[in-house]
Amino acid sequence: MSLKINDADFTRLVNYMEQKFGINLKQKRVLIEGRLSNTIQQRGFTDFTGFLNMIFADKTGTEMINLINKLTTNHTYFYREPEHYDFMVQTALPYLEQSKKDHKVYIWSAACSSGEEPYTNIMQTIEYFSRKAAAWTIEELATDISDRVMDLARKGIYHQDTMKNLPAGWDKKYFKSVGNECFQIQPTVTSKVKIQKFNLMDPIPFKARPFDIIFCRNVMIYFEKETKEALVKRFYDVLAPGGFLFIGHAETIDRTNSKYQYVKPAVYRKPLDVK
Repeated sequence: MSLKINDADFTRLVNYMEQKFGINLKQKRVLIEGRLSNTIQQRGFTDFTGFLNMIFADKTGTEMINLINKLTTNHTYFYREPEHYDFMVQTALPYLEQSKKDHKVYIWSAACSSGEEPYTNIMQTIEYFSRKAAAWTIEELATDISDRVMDLARKGIYHQDTMKNLPAGWDKKYFKSVGNECFQIQPTVTSKVKIQKFNLMDPIPFKARPFDIIFCRNVMIYFEKETKEALVKRFYDVLAPGGFLFIGHAETIDRTNSKYQYVKPAVYRKPLDVK
């Protein structure tokens, strides 16, 4: 049975999510009721009020993160939005190969979820450099707000259904079977990824060196305009001149209020001539 959320509970949930995490749920009342009703009843509550009281009383933050996952998590899989990987092979990585005298490529997956995106990024980069890969240092920072999905990413075990879009041969090259139609990604990939907790609403502390490529896909669809603009500006500040920002194909950046160069749908670039 689907439960209904009253106006007071809806308002306090919406306001908290926007202020704390930048997530806009103002038009998501039906989604909230649909995604949470079963959970509420399974946890022994009869209405949203008691359930939300429990969420807000949890000092560990675990219950709130679980709630965010319920409300915002999309289905993810390897090689999602393949147009981005075509662009990496045809444009982004050739540029980095020519321009990076130190032979180091630094990528950030800014909402890594259970790891399919950052591991795809690494596999694509290794494939591009091919026999020259040993001469290159390829590293990726993968961040998320959820400990649960980051734990899944660290384990690196995936059902074969998430691997259907992988190019031919990648499954055998980068994964090993662990039974029950599941596969574990190999250390040749996982060793290049550092997984770390981070809330995209916070100031970015990763400033030791600029990123060459940032992926932040299918997250900003939940953000208010001002929140999104502030986030892409923070990305700009930690992106190397000439570096690329990939966003989801359902997302856009307001070019009139942005310093990025528009490259193509869902791909933006920091100008090369920035001091």
